[in-house]
Amino acid sequence: MTFSTKSRGVYAIATTPFLEDGSIDFHSVDRLTDFYQDSGCSGITILGIMGEAPKLEPEESRDIIKRVVGRAKVPVIVGVSSPGFAAMRSLARSAMDTGAAGVMIAPTPTLRTDDQIVGYFAGAVEAVGDDVPWVLQDYPLTLNVVMSAGVIAKVITSHPSCLMLKHEDWPGLEKISRLRAMQASGELRDVSILCGNGGMFLDFEPERGADGAMTGYGFPDMLTELMALAAAGRRDEAHDLFDAHLPLIRYEQQLGVGLAVRKHVLKRRGVIACDAQRKPSQALSQVARAEVDYLLQRLGLHDRRAAL
Repeated sequence: MTFSTKSRGVYAIATTPFLEDGSIDFHSVDRLTDFYQDSGCSGITILGIMGEAPKLEPEESRDIIKRVVGRAKVPVIVGVSSPGFAAMRSLARSAMDTGAAGVMIAPTPTLRTDDQIVGYFAGAVEAVGDDVPWVLQDYPLTLNVVMSAGVIAKVITSHPSCLMLKHEDWPGLEKISRLRAMQASGELRDVSILCGNGGMFLDFEPERGADGAMTGYGFPDMLTELMALAAAGRRDEAHDLFDAHLPLIRYEQQLGVGLAVRKHVLKRRGVIACDAQRKPSQALSQVARAEVDYLLQRLGLHDRRAAL
């Protein structure tokens, strides 16, 4: 199973389910994998920022890769970002040997200049191998690395193995338009653009040229429906669906507690058994849990998937 520069739809960013004692809940990993597929997702991305990858031991990461790849019927992309290229190469090669479709690489937060960014990705591709398909993650809000459309185009053009951009700049709609204009003028080759940020701007991103979403919002089945409506030209229906979910999407985007909200929703939906995170973490207060449940209750009036 592979992905390509023509890939479209929703690639779910998977959380990593844990039990209360901090051990990996592999039964919930199985249910989560099935849930994403049953929701119509085109692919699954594991060991990303929301997957708590830095909190895992190397062998645990490999165990998760084996479990998800062995069960999934859609392409699996593995986050391999690391401060050092040796660890990145080791995990990337292990993932590909296991059967992953490719890897995702984000810039290390220490990069500041355009030359540093271009040089970093050249080193990363050399480390993992230019035969490994990869996703370029552009997430300045968290990683503090600002990549202009020109720098992104240079990286993608320099490395044919880069097949997809995970676009998470904010504000970023104009950036999508700029990248597509560069593609039309021949300054940028074909590349799939999937958007993150919790789906916060997925109402307009497809209209700007995005091919879909790569995010972990607790209702991936809504995201796939929205993309289908957008592709069919049913604009008002797509925006109505998005608007119904926006209060919960917004609540989930709070820095520090976003993952806790997401896991709570997945637990309420019966997908994972426990909403625990690996320490250090920030749990939801009882008041916050009640607020999320209230948002779900209100959403359930418009979308039966939230009528829990």
